[in-house]
Amino acid sequence: MSNPFDLQDTDAYQSWRDQKLAHAISDTSELLVEVRNPLALTVAERRALLERCNRSNMALYASNTEIDENGLQQLALQLGLKRLDANWLAGEQGISRITVTESEGVRQSYIPYTDRAIKWHTDGYYNPEDRRIRAMVLHCVSPAMSGGINRVMDHEIVYLLLRDLDPAHIRALSCNDAMTIPARTDEAGIARPAQSGPVFFVDQGTLHMRYTARTRSIEWKDDDATRAAVTCLENLLASGTEHIHTVKLEANQGLLCNNVLHDRSGFTDDPLHPRLLFRARYLDRLSRE
Repeated sequence: MSNPFDLQDTDAYQSWRDQKLAHAISDTSELLVEVRNPLALTVAERRALLERCNRSNMALYASNTEIDENGLQQLALQLGLKRLDANWLAGEQGISRITVTESEGVRQSYIPYTDRAIKWHTDGYYNPEDRRIRAMVLHCVSPAMSGGINRVMDHEIVYLLLRDLDPAHIRALSCNDAMTIPARTDEAGIARPAQSGPVFFVDQGTLHMRYTARTRSIEWKDDDATRAAVTCLENLLASGTEHIHTVKLEANQGLLCNNVLHDRSGFTDDPLHPRLLFRARYLDRLSRE
């Protein structure tokens, strides 16, 4: 069976590459779908969201209807997302409230809960293999007064551009020891063991990416091929390619994605209406149909 992600199968790759580029969305406005009620998507709204996700692994939605964490779960369920990854800083429902938490010591030490910029990453890059994050929903309740802008990029396009530059980069970044996240410790000892794994990997027939641009507490494989591949990836993400979408989510807007690459600029809050986003991470991918 042909496999476009097999470096030896150039015919399958060229066919997949041509189709990917022909259908990929480069105009950010084309990602947006107006949704009347996120709790009860119409057939047309659901189809439009999934069509964009099938083409570019992401979609944006906008609504005039406010939703809470329960509503976010209901929206996601309609799109095939059932298995929430309830990480340790999430709320009781398994959904994280991303806001500045200056008075909460634990959260304050993690960048998403500050007003600082966050570098390029995929979510859950430190998770073990049996808890891979395959999809994510980021829903805006209240935007920042200024800043808080996300850039997002389809990881399949990242793979394509790197492979076109040099297939050796893909080979290096597909090694099982390409990137290691050291263990997280607390007063009780090891809270999360070290996690080694590839950047690119195929899971259930689809391409996934595991990455962070952080330089602190990240261990890359110490060889020339990996260093060259990481440098090329960093240059690609800094290049301003047309495949990078720039988005500032407003109230009642959100991002649905198959865990694409994304970052966040620093921001300034309105003291009366601080920035608040709901983030739901899933072990499922978005439905194909």
